[in-house]
Formats: sequence, structure tokens, C-alpha cells
Amino acid sequence: MNTAQTRGRLSRLAAALVVARRDFSAILFSRSFFFFLLGPIFPVLVGAMAGGVGQRVQQTADRPALGIAMEAQDAAAVLAAGKVLAPRLGASLPDLVVVKETAPGEMIDSHKVLAEARGNVGALLSGTPQAPVLTGFGGQIKQWSGPVSLLAAQAASGQAAAYPRVELSPTLVAPAKNRRGLLLTAQAGQTLLFLLTMLLAGMVLSNLVEEKGNKIIEILAAAIPMDSVFMGKLFAMLAVSFVGIAVWGMAAGGIVLVAGQSLPDLPAPAVGWPLFLALGVAYFAMAYLLLGSVFLTIGSMAATVREVQTLSMPVTMVQLMVFFLASYAMTQPGSAVELIAVVLPLSSPFAMLARAAQDPALWPHAAALVWQAAWVTLFVRGGAHLFRTLVMKSGGGGGERKRRLGGLFARRTAVASVMAHP
Repeated sequence: MNTAQTRGRLSRLAAALVVARRDFSAILFSRSFFFFLLGPIFPVLVGAMAGGVGQRVQQTADRPALGIAMEAQDAAAVLAAGKVLAPRLGASLPDLVVVKETAPGEMIDSHKVLAEARGNVGALLSGTPQAPVLTGFGGQIKQWSGPVSLLAAQAASGQAAAYPRVELSPTLVAPAKNRRGLLLTAQAGQTLLFLLTMLLAGMVLSNLVEEKGNKIIEILAAAIPMDSVFMGKLFAMLAVSFVGIAVWGMAAGGIVLVAGQSLPDLPAPAVGWPLFLALGVAYFAMAYLLLGSVFLTIGSMAATVREVQTLSMPVTMVQLMVFFLASYAMTQPGSAVELIAVVLPLSSPFAMLARAAQDPALWPHAAALVWQAAWVTLFVRGGAHLFRTLVMKSGGGGGERKRRLGGLFARRTAVASVMAHP
């Protein structure tokens, strides 16, 4: 009898995978998950499109042009010089617009011409390339005096100047300004990790409420170890989260195409972008499993959805405290605060991702991932023990009923296995 029951039972890992596959399919193909995916996409997409278009309009409106009032041949020479210098001067060279072509020897009132100029003309270049005159507001013409001087020299020479090629010699030690850029990259990665974890880990809170109500959890608990049930549910929710991130990532790609150059450029992290992204995926998985195991334990104690909603506020406060600790530790590299944030399991993924952006060393990440995986196992087993003790109240007179439910689950598993693999 005991031998048959032992053969009918699944191993802990196999049982966890069975639960994960069941929950993953149930959640992924539900209508509520489809609307959950669409929830964050539309506001972000509309906001990004509006911001990108608005910033483009603002840039177009705020970027003044340099008007040219010269003889035809001089104006053509200035325009040709602008095409030569544009790749080298970039945004410091204003847009060039011919406002007026003067006759040979004609004297003009540059202030009057500038006042009557159409479009967004911020200053007027008159005279000749050999003796240019820049008319306009004091701050504007002072800012443009250098580029206009190069522009006039290029136009006066009548030939392309030989600009030397600048050899780049990158340093191994980042200067202070670059360290500030790495800090911005670390902050961006840490914030994105926190937002994804906060958005997706909250689904775990209500995971067991429905199954506790329809007694499915009793069949699962009688047939397989409770920690396998918890681990399977966490794996399923993690897989569902990766599906959601993939969908949102494609939407983010569309946002990048729409926004174009309006998005800020982040400096490359210390470990490089490919490894930084890989570590981001790994630390998201660990942060999700760590927080999810805690949330699953808390949610398993709730009897109704209302109790889950009541627990949502303190859970959110805990997440914010963890994030604030990791954010503060990010600004104190090598300090005791950073060490505490790295060692504490709930803040460790956030602190280590920020470390990856600022420090090229790789061995701390391998140690941190092993440390976090150990805490995931400990949290899952502790939560399963609390659920079994406080909610299921295992032990005593429920043994015969559990054996019957275990046999029923074993037979259902065997039938499902045969149907899947005839």
C-alpha cells in the first residue's frame, strides 16, 4: 500500500512543474489577463506619443534660425559653408535662411530687415563673408558669434578647409561626470525593476483565495508537498510576468520608434549593455520570487478578496521601503549601507542591479544570485509550513481523508500523463 502510494506520488520538482503548468495555462488564456496586459500599455503609449510630438513641436518652435541678408553670391557661399560645417558643429550651428538678397553696393537697415523677417528668425547676418555683421538680441548673437565666425571664414575661403581627424582615446577610469552618468543608468534600471516587480508581484496576493474556497487546495496539499504547490504557483506567475514584459517590451519598441531622438540617452553601464540586461532579467526573477513568496504566504492567510485588498496597502509600503533602502545604498558605494542592502534578501536584487551599472566586477553577482536563490527556498518552505499549520491545520484526524484525496490526485495525474503521452 505504501509502495503504491510512493510510486503514485510525484517528486517535489515534478509536482511544482505540474502546478506551474496548470496555473500558467489558466491565467494566460483568461480574459482578465488580456485586459491586464492592455491596462498599462494605452496610457503609456498615448503619453509617450503626446510627449514626443509635443517635444518635437517645442524644439521646432524654440530653435531660431539665422537669417542672411547679403548679395546672391555671398549668400550662396554662406549656405554652402553651412552644409560643410553642419556635421562638425551639430546643434550649435543654427538653421540658415536667406531673408533678403541685396544688390551690389546696396545699403540696408539690418534692424528693419530683421523685424520684418518671416518665420522664426532669431538674428540677421549681413555684410560680406570677409566682414560679417550679426544683428539680433544680445544673448543670442553672443551665443552664435563663434559658429558664425567659422561660417564666414569657410564662406570667404571658397574651398573646403582641411579639418584634422580627432583620435579618440577612452580612459579606463571614469571621470566624475561619467560616474554621474553611470549613477543615472543605475537609477533608471533600479526604478524599472521596482516598477515591474511592484506591478506584477501584487497578483500573487489573491492567488490562493479562489482555490481555498472551492477546496482545490486541499486536493493539492493532500497529494503533493505544500512547498511544491507554492513553488509551482510562483513559477507560473513568473512565467506569466515574462509574457507580460515581452508584450510591454514590444510596445516600448513602438514608443522608441515614435519618440525617436526625444528619448534621453543613458550612458553604458560598467558591465556593458548585454550583460546588464541579462543581469536585469535574472534580478527581476529573483526579486519576483522573493517578494512573491512573501506575498503568497500573506495572501494564503486571507479568506476573502476583501482581506486581500486590506493587505495590499501594507504590502505596498514594504515594497517602497525596500526600494528606498536600495536607492539610498546606490549613492553610497562601498559603505555599510550598501552592504546591508546587498545582504538583505528583499533589497538585494535592486542593490545588485545598481552595482552592475557602476562596478564592472562580475563575481559579486554570481554570489548574490546564489544567496537570493537560497532565501527563495527558505521563504517558500517557511510560507508552506505556516499555511499548512495555520490554515490547513494538518495533523490529527485528517490523515485518512488526506490519503483518499492523495490517491485521487495521483490517479488524475496518471490519467493526464497517459493522455498527454499515449
